[in-house]
Order: sequence, then C-alpha cells, then structure tokens
Amino acid sequence: MDIQSTFEKQGGVFLSSAEEIANKLKDIRCFVFDWDGVFNNGIKADTKGSPFSEPDSMGLNMLRFSHWLLYGKLPITAIITGANNLTAIDFAKREHLDAAYLNSKNKKETLNALANKYGLQTNQIAFAFDDILDLNAAEISHLSFYIRRQASPLLKDFISSRKLCNYISGREGGSHAVREVTELINGLYGNYDETILKRMEYNGDYKRYLDIRNAIDLDIATTS
Repeated sequence: MDIQSTFEKQGGVFLSSAEEIANKLKDIRCFVFDWDGVFNNGIKADTKGSPFSEPDSMGLNMLRFSHWLLYGKLPITAIITGANNLTAIDFAKREHLDAAYLNSKNKKETLNALANKYGLQTNQIAFAFDDILDLNAAEISHLSFYIRRQASPLLKDFISSRKLCNYISGREGGSHAVREVTELINGLYGNYDETILKRMEYNGDYKRYLDIRNAIDLDIATTS
C-alpha cells in the first residue's frame, strides 16, 4: 500500500514525505496532544469543556498498542491544553494516559517540563496541535501534526511556509482528525494489520498490553 497516496486522497498534506516521517518515528518515545480543536472542534458547551469521540479514542489506543508491539514498551502519552478541560481529564483517566497539563499558556515551556519529568529529549516527542498557542511547542518537537481548520487559511500557510509541522490532516478537529493521525502513524510503523488482528483476538499480546496500560495512574499538572 502507498500510504502517502492513500492519505493524500483523503485531503492530507505531507510537508515531509511519508518515508521521512517513518524515519523520524523511529526516535519517538512520547506522543503529546492538544485538546481543543484536536479531539473536538473547540466549541465549549458547558463548564466541563469540549468533548471527544470514540473513534479518536480507539485510534489513540491502537497507536499505543502498535508502539508497544514494536518496542516492548509503552510510549509516554500526554495532553497539554491551554484551558482547565475537565472532559480532557476524564478522558485521560479513562484511557490511562501518563499526564495531563492544564492551563498551559506557554506550551514550549510545558513540553520541556514534560520532557524533563520523563527523561526525554524533545527529539523523542511527537505533537498534534491546531492553533497559534501551540506553535512554539510544535517548533521544538521532532514530529508535529497540524489539525487543519478551514477557517484558518492564513495560519495554514504560515505553518506550511515555516515547516512547523510534518503533516497537515485532511480532517478537522471534531471530524476524527486524531483517528486520521494515529492511523497514519500506525501505517508508517509497518505493523497495522498485526495490531488490528491482535486487538480482534483480545488475548495474548493485547491483554498483556492492556494490563500494563491500565496500571498507569494519570499525573495532572496545572501550569501558571
């Protein structure tokens, strides 16, 4: 399968080739996601914040399982959000993510704090993002994925011209963009079929992975 062609047909834009992204993925040990505009369209309906979708949740789970099958170790997985998103916390707890950073106004600083906490270098981090607040973190990440928004054509051009991301999603936040990005990564890992088949079995490797994943306690940090 020609993965680049497959995702380009869905509207994805490769600022780095699929081969270049696959090579960079070999260094990645941490996946970081913004929340608003990435897992959703950024609209807040109440005090709990913006929602998420189950297809995105499954994609993230399969990404972590795929990585575990390749390396025998879970990647660090975190959310960094500029607001106090209670739904993000609920999601991160349910999915047993490693960390959730709330109220981050300087995401580069927060990303460096995460790297220090988990003994990582920024060249081991991949970041999915959607807006101006995220750009200084995207700039220092080894891999970054811009979640497109049709209402921001000038921002898309700004990001593209300065190569602040490696891939621009075809889908917008709220339309399963996280699933798109995780499917792309799983495909470039080269074990997509194996990952899905072992999830279908719900036994053996997947149960071992799930036991390790479910033992993770979420670390919640509020930045100033």
